[in-house]
Amino acid sequence: MTTPGVVTLTLLHPKNSALLEKWRFEKELIIRIGRSPENNIVLTDSRVSRHHLELRLVEISASKIGNSLISTAWRLINLGTNGTFLDGILVSQAWLRNGSIIQLAQGGPKLKFTIQTTTAQSLVVIPPKAVPSPPKNICSHGGNPPNNLFCIHCGQPLRVERQIRQYQVLKTLGQGGMGTTYLAWVPQIPGKKAVGGALLVLKEMNADMAEIAKAQELFEREARTLKNLHHPGIPQFYDFFVEAGKKYLAMEYIQGQDLERRVYNTGPVLPSQAIEWMVQTCQVLDYIHEQDPPLIHRDIKPANLMVRSPDKKIVVLDFGAVKEIGTPLGTRIGAEGFSAPEQDRGQPVTQSDIYAVGATLIFLLTGESPRKYYQQQGRIYYFALENVPTITPRLRQVIEKATQPQVKERYQSAGQLAIALTDAI
Repeated sequence: MTTPGVVTLTLLHPKNSALLEKWRFEKELIIRIGRSPENNIVLTDSRVSRHHLELRLVEISASKIGNSLISTAWRLINLGTNGTFLDGILVSQAWLRNGSIIQLAQGGPKLKFTIQTTTAQSLVVIPPKAVPSPPKNICSHGGNPPNNLFCIHCGQPLRVERQIRQYQVLKTLGQGGMGTTYLAWVPQIPGKKAVGGALLVLKEMNADMAEIAKAQELFEREARTLKNLHHPGIPQFYDFFVEAGKKYLAMEYIQGQDLERRVYNTGPVLPSQAIEWMVQTCQVLDYIHEQDPPLIHRDIKPANLMVRSPDKKIVVLDFGAVKEIGTPLGTRIGAEGFSAPEQDRGQPVTQSDIYAVGATLIFLLTGESPRKYYQQQGRIYYFALENVPTITPRLRQVIEKATQPQVKERYQSAGQLAIALTDAI
């Protein structure tokens, strides 16, 4: 592999961006960042996971004056429970550019990434961001507030970043390892007879994922799953198509705030509220577990549970990891602290989702990662909640049963867990 260049990571003051500490790397091909002392950069902030993220030097085929050459670029890979933001956008994987700002968890430490190369080194290629067509004004009315997406006079979009088929992209919502998520406007929802435009979410598969069979399978699985599910607690499927070699999924836009951000912004919630949200989550899980064949979500966690603004009801997000009972084992998927033991072994069952609901309750009631309450007994880990003041004894019994290491000792259905939670109020 070519030499990596000199990488500098600078810890910034959270308020005024003053330089607090600096790390310099000249030969490392992987830079690990987290709370654990074996990382290259150790950050003791409680919001940072033990192994929060990695920066990896990746070889890239490039072309220069008709000759093939190998260049390199740095790629960020998030491993942390609380997420990683790159230049303000939540990402799971992303290319790094010179001057990028990396933030570990919302409100967590910020690091500035800079890279310096010399003429003796091979060319380092930082893949550029996709450049959309120049923004165009859709409406010419004056007097609109600067942050408005739509005109207060005619209701049309004020600015469109680009157009993909009939979908007008208004802004980027997030970027992950497989794709980028946009907020888009469409004059009429595909397949709907009602007249009138609508906001929706448009997911675009990343170009560098297009050749990876597993990434394509996961992307298409989410589309197939949503198309066949009809529940008020699940985003509605609208469209799936290929344009210019990229795959797109159009789905319902849910206005609201996910439970992870809500807790980080306002702190732990009252037991009665946590129970209400988890009962609603169980109702959605009961629906997908009763499909033929049964479906396992595999990624129930606070960040994938949205409180919808209009009615304050829970909506379950991200069906890319959904797995049918009886299908061959594939990629092991699940968030650390929320993933059941059998799921970590690549053997998920419907009760794995029930385990994740119990772990989510711990987060909602304490504001902390469930991993903090792990206790080991032999080779088995379980949650020790006896001394947690925000969890009542009755609710603690429900959580402990939902998160039993052995599947047969848990509630056997989401409906059973919902009843137990209701009785615990």
